[in-house]
Amino acid sequence: MAIYLVDRDLPGITVDGLAAMRRATLAMCRDFTAAGTPVRYLHGLFVPGEARCLCLFEADDEATVAAVNDAAHLPFTRVVEALDLPAEPAESGGGRRTGDAG
Repeated sequence: MAIYLVDRDLPGITVDGLAAMRRATLAMCRDFTAAGTPVRYLHGLFVPGEARCLCLFEADDEATVAAVNDAAHLPFTRVVEALDLPAEPAESGGGRRTGDAG
């Protein structure tokens, strides 16, 4: 599976609104996975000064991530493949990506 970045512009969003989006995202990921299309929400970051939200997902393809967000009625401007660069890199020395160990 690969890592995908979902980019969102959320002018006027509240903390409660962000929490509701997170709950909807997690629920839809569970539904897709239970139906045989594995997808996992990893984490997100909100930049208040720009009203911008960046979320990372793990899935087989970009279309699955877009479908999860569409099904949850969550706005996004783009979905792109990305590398997750954790504070402590995996032993392979790189970020997680298709084919990399966790």
